[in-house]
Parts: sequence; C-alpha cells; structure tokens
Amino acid sequence: QVQLVESGGGVVQTGGSLTLACTFYGTRFAEHAMTWYRQYAASRPMGARIAAAGNPTYAEAVEGRFTLARDNAKSTTYLRMDNQKPEDPGLYLCNVRLGDTVYWGQGTQVIVAS
Repeated sequence: QVQLVESGGGVVQTGGSLTLACTFYGTRFAEHAMTWYRQYAASRPMGARIAAAGNPTYAEAVEGRFTLARDNAKSTTYLRMDNQKPEDPGLYLCNVRLGDTVYWGQGTQVIVAS
C-alpha cells in the first residue's frame, strides 16, 4: 500500500521561506518521480504543477523561488519555498504515479501573511 504524507505547512510572512516535506510510504522510492501541486480552492481542480523530482521542472510562477530536493534514505521529497508572495498560499500536495495509478497525499496548508 502506498501512502504520501505532507508536512511543514503553516503561516509565513511575505518574502519569507518555508520548506515542505512529502514522505513516501512504499517501496523503491528512489525510482519514483515526485510532483508537488498547489490547490487553490476546494471547488477548483488541482492547481498548477509546481515541481517534479528526477529532472526538476518548475512552473513559471515559482521558477527561481522554489527548489525541489529529495532524500532517498528518508523516502522524502522537499519543496523549499523562498521569497513567498501573496499568490503562493494554498493546499500543497504531492503525488506519485506508479503505473496507471496516481497516489496523492492529504496536503499541507500554506498561508502567506502580509
């Protein structure tokens, strides 16, 4: 059974930094690409794809501010968010695709305070 658990969310000041973590419970984590998403509102579809492990790619809105990293020994991927902007808050989720199945975590909430 695969499970993803995000953590690290909270309140951050505009211009501040926050690092999120996504821990993978399953096997062969090192072989899997992990992706972070931001969901803007519960009634809307998933927000923009932020970053992916393997060959990290970033959405234009976060390029240069967000950095993806992973620790295979801990089966965890990290999303470091620097220079937080008012448009950055939301529910941040990570996912992994294993074959035809996509697994999601429950997300961690980020609030940006001015």
